[in-house]
Amino acid sequence: MNAAPLSPEDPTELGGFELLGRIGHGGMGQVYLGESPGGEPAAVKIIKPSVVDSETRLRFAQEIEVLKTIWGPRIAAFLDADAEAEQPWLATEYVDGPDLRKHINTHGPLPLVLVASLGATLAEALAGVHKQGLLHRDLKPANILLGPNGPKIIDFGLAVFTESSASLTAPNTVLGTPACMAPEQANGVKPLTSPVDVYALGAVMLYAATGHYPFQADNIHALFHLITKADTQADLTGAPAELVPLLTSMLAYVPQDRPALPEVVQECRAVIETQGLKIAQARRRLTAHTTATTVTDTPPVPPAPLTLIDAAVANLPTQTLPQQPTHTTAPTVPLPQDTLPPAAYTPTVEAEPIPAAHDQPPARPAAAPGTPPPAQRGRERTGPGPLRTSVQARRVAQQLREVYAQRAKF
Repeated sequence: MNAAPLSPEDPTELGGFELLGRIGHGGMGQVYLGESPGGEPAAVKIIKPSVVDSETRLRFAQEIEVLKTIWGPRIAAFLDADAEAEQPWLATEYVDGPDLRKHINTHGPLPLVLVASLGATLAEALAGVHKQGLLHRDLKPANILLGPNGPKIIDFGLAVFTESSASLTAPNTVLGTPACMAPEQANGVKPLTSPVDVYALGAVMLYAATGHYPFQADNIHALFHLITKADTQADLTGAPAELVPLLTSMLAYVPQDRPALPEVVQECRAVIETQGLKIAQARRRLTAHTTATTVTDTPPVPPAPLTLIDAAVANLPTQTLPQQPTHTTAPTVPLPQDTLPPAAYTPTVEAEPIPAAHDQPPARPAAAPGTPPPAQRGRERTGPGPLRTSVQARRVAQQLREVYAQRAKF
């Protein structure tokens, strides 16, 4: 995930976490990429000084207490927090990947099997949250991060305990994201129950499959009118036929008409199996697809001045080479040998990957004049057997040649 540099007004340390860059922001706060004293990356959220008051602190403290009670492999883990600090902060697990909204906006809707896998994964995660007596209340594409180990849910800032009708909001105040908000939530019904998250998940799945939400309007008032009107049907244009029955039930106006989360898991699983895949295969396909279409900058903050070697490989994603000494002249080209570290983890996909234009490997750069043909390049043999040449090593070697060719005086 890209991180913007810190501004002069930003803190450089909070609660022992060194802040390295900005990775997100909202009306109430800022999110930074942080690092613990032991080197553990973290997403550090702070409340903007301009909005820090007693009510904001109470709401932030509630978010912290909620996060302390939530656990699960699909939930970004709580690390540490201090709601009483002069600048309240909260640190959670850092998930290195874009959110679902950004991914869909960049790469387009997901194929059927991947949408069903996403739905099953998130439904199972939300069911675990509900077993802990909690609701999310603000599930949306921007709150789903697509990390290297699969999707994770973040931002439980609006989460509430299901058995409590207490709220820090005024009686007529509605909090949440309208595009994914259930009708009863938009109507201000309290207390809310688990079907609000089922509706939101249906909206998320629809967005993943089509790139649009159940209802769309020119302004917020018109949108609320559509959501709260009982006889208005959700717009399922573009949704795969196999998902239409499930999405229709999940987006039902009456909460009791929506399926329970375990039913959503089973329905998604059935869709996957009708496509000839197992649920685990679909899960791996989803992770492989979102990982392959994600460009991750390493490191995530502006690096130190590059050496010639670093400059040659700076644009190679997911590949980190050992540091090389800086040279002032370029008499020779020190090529990487047999110590190349492995590329970033990509889960094994048992079935053929779903073809997509953006999944194709980048074209190999054109060889510089005088460059030996591919069969003559690569690593030296260290024993009997056919010559093995790393594609990544060839690419690095070519970029090294191009860098030196540009800087050479002859």
